[in-house]
Amino acid sequence: MGMTMTQKILAAHAGLKSVVPGQLISAKLDIVLGNDITTPVAVNEFRKAGFDSVFDKDKIAIVLDHFVPNKDIKAAEQSKQCREFACTHCVSHFYDVGKMGIEHALLPEQGVVTAGDCIIGADSHTCTYGALGAFSTGVGSTDMAAGMATGTAWFKVPSAIRFNLTNSLPANCSGKDVILTIIGMIGVDGALYKSMEFTGPGVASLSMDDRLCICNMAIEAGAKNGIFPVDEITEKYMESRCERQPVIYTADPDAEYEKVIEIDLSKIVPTVACPHLPENTHPAAELSHIKIDQVVIGSCTNGRMEDMEAAYKTLKGKTVAPGVRCIIIPATMAIYRECVERGWVTAFIDAGAVVSTPTCGPCLGGYMGILAAGERCIATTNRNFVGRMGHVNSEVYLASPATAAASALTGYIAIPTEV
Repeated sequence: MGMTMTQKILAAHAGLKSVVPGQLISAKLDIVLGNDITTPVAVNEFRKAGFDSVFDKDKIAIVLDHFVPNKDIKAAEQSKQCREFACTHCVSHFYDVGKMGIEHALLPEQGVVTAGDCIIGADSHTCTYGALGAFSTGVGSTDMAAGMATGTAWFKVPSAIRFNLTNSLPANCSGKDVILTIIGMIGVDGALYKSMEFTGPGVASLSMDDRLCICNMAIEAGAKNGIFPVDEITEKYMESRCERQPVIYTADPDAEYEKVIEIDLSKIVPTVACPHLPENTHPAAELSHIKIDQVVIGSCTNGRMEDMEAAYKTLKGKTVAPGVRCIIIPATMAIYRECVERGWVTAFIDAGAVVSTPTCGPCLGGYMGILAAGERCIATTNRNFVGRMGHVNSEVYLASPATAAASALTGYIAIPTEV
């Protein structure tokens, strides 16, 4: 029986000729990732287990992105512990204030992850890196601790669902609309512990930012990972960027999938996930009666350059609606700087928005945009659970940057124009 992309990567890292769904394996790791919330827990477990060294200082990445610059004493203590651990073990990929970015935007940008990698991260959205043709998945902090010490992790080989993409997206849609549509179709457990493998002629029409966004939210369908094939777009993105030589895997022609789901990209419409699950999706056109109080454009899902460009094209020369708080968060310092150099930050400020340094802050109800009881936010983030962005009686609507920016101008959920 043939293997999927994910199964081939896992087999190679386990030193096996082949693997089958459900098989338990021990695989070598190329990158172990943690952030300022999960790393301190991992460090405590690392020490409790008696470890005194890391397996490879160049294969560990610690990114301070959730509460940095630190919002309070607890956040400061967590960051301090990360700094001390990174210094003690000479961790090469340590990103602090001034160099930090939201981890899942930063690592691809910096070339820390590449095609063919096997990656774990103590953050559920580590599945983002499948956009590069890597196997990447989120784990708990205890697994992160073991990974930092041994360079290995245990996996149960996942079965797979193939999403065959055809045609191309309408001008006012993006990867966010694709993944919201898919989650609306299959549900938040529709790909439980499975690999979501995106294939077909439509892949070529999707940018790297689209693919990173789609893989980022694979976990919201319960998936173990999401993955795209490596094509010319991927290779161009990785060129002169990745610190390791990419290894390209392709699915076998007779690879076995639990099901194949056809997605015609040309039929995708601007889509919004209503409270309180990512699967509760509706066309934005049906939600124009919903008044909003806040807009957040950013996060590990949608804080990249194309996302900033969509916001800029929508907001330039216009004004955010009275009573709406519009918060824009570039995902990395490099993206932030480019927005400054292009004059986009000025345009955002002139429109009545605020621009933050890179942070996950509002996405998890941490800071930089907490909601009060009864308030509604339309956000480009990835989760809209009860109390996700603040008070348990607040509401979060998930959307693309174009939809979120269009909504900022009207004060109601709006359909974006061509971007």
